[in-house]
Amino acid sequence: MSVELDRDALVERSPERLSPRERLELLCDAGSLQVIRSEVCSRRMGDRARPGDGVVGASGSIDGRPIVCYAQDAGFAGGSLGEAHADTIVRVLRLAREARVPVVGFVQSGGARMQEGVAALGGYGRIFAENVALSGRVPQISVITGTSAGGGSYSPALTDFVVMTPDASMFLTGPAVVREVLGEDVSTAELGGVRVHQRNGVCHFAAPSDVDSIFLTREILSYLPANAWEPPPRIPPADPPGDDPAAHVPAEGRRVYDVRHVIGAIVDDGRSLEVAGKWARNMVTALARIDGRSVGIVANQPRHLGGVIDGEAAQKAARFVRTCNSYGLPLVVLVDAPGFLPGRRQETGAVIRHGALLHAFCEATVPRLTVVLRKAFGGAYITMNSKDLGADLTLAWPRAEIGVMGARPAVGIIRRREIAEAVDGDALQDQLAGEYAEEHLSALHAARQGFIDEVIEPGETRQRLGWALAMLSRREGGQGDAGNIPL
Repeated sequence: MSVELDRDALVERSPERLSPRERLELLCDAGSLQVIRSEVCSRRMGDRARPGDGVVGASGSIDGRPIVCYAQDAGFAGGSLGEAHADTIVRVLRLAREARVPVVGFVQSGGARMQEGVAALGGYGRIFAENVALSGRVPQISVITGTSAGGGSYSPALTDFVVMTPDASMFLTGPAVVREVLGEDVSTAELGGVRVHQRNGVCHFAAPSDVDSIFLTREILSYLPANAWEPPPRIPPADPPGDDPAAHVPAEGRRVYDVRHVIGAIVDDGRSLEVAGKWARNMVTALARIDGRSVGIVANQPRHLGGVIDGEAAQKAARFVRTCNSYGLPLVVLVDAPGFLPGRRQETGAVIRHGALLHAFCEATVPRLTVVLRKAFGGAYITMNSKDLGADLTLAWPRAEIGVMGARPAVGIIRRREIAEAVDGDALQDQLAGEYAEEHLSALHAARQGFIDEVIEPGETRQRLGWALAMLSRREGGQGDAGNIPL
């Protein structure tokens, strides 16, 4: 059954909350929504029994490409999940697996329905199993539209991207339980609101309203293929603004800048969609296009912590790299990193164990391109998709420095006795640092040794990346290895 609603009227209502059916109607192309009702009638809760048991499942299309979707109804038993409710969601997820199409879920649930006991818990178990079975095979997006507790927060965490609206919250145990067990008074927002989950990486995108979350979801899907066996969609190229990317990068190695301006000068139309922008802000991950091709951008962010890599930045980038690899998005890595963040806090926090980023790059089979903008020192040089780590193309701007560490600390170690005995040790160290940088750190030196494929002018960056993407997209296996995974 398809009943088209007044889409313009829904958009005009953006400050207001939409019903579950309205969310699905606005998500899908006009006239394409086909509602799927659970074959199992709901258990009776007074006179409120409904088909689907408080959740609407459907299929439809976005920009002509098929999807499946569901939306929970918080007006029915608080969106709590019972056996029949779970049946509807599982049916939608299995349809996504069989048809190899993306799935979008609008989640607002009080958790397992206590009146149904273990049957409700079993329903969540079946949903989780389907989420995992779909992982890396078809895109899964969860839009949190209100309070989601217990299993209502577990399932979204198993999907590729989580979008939250202003009134949304997610937590395993609610404020009442926290108060009862710990004697701690905490609000819903303080426990699991949007700000909390933006900063811990659970929330990848925050939308200002229900309607905005829907259009944001459509935008996310525009970068992704229908499944891991198909190439990402390609659209007509659009030139970026006329800025030279180097105009945004200070020559002085210690001066900060926003790497997002560099990204904007390289990608189509200067547009990118940053993922988890408020988590681990010293690393930028974003979806973008170059010459009409979808790509994943991974970049050090000198604006925060000088661009050093810490444990959280490594986790953030690793997860993004694996997502891009699953769906065949080539990776473009922009490097400006002085190294890993030192100190007891990082070491006791097992930063060594966060070699996940190394692992993610090494196992990626999509095209991987690296551009060193200003500096790449020590472990950060290796970790940020170096040539020896398997990068398909490594480029560097002329002023880039590449080595074990910066020139001044390097000579401070190598020539420490000579510097200590000098009348003006600081002046001597500066002089020796200049000589060391020229001899050992220059991009040309790295290119002569084969660690960099080519030193290019910054203004050539987009053209060289576009050329490489066009060539590498032809190679067998360039869209990842998901085709070897049976459904």
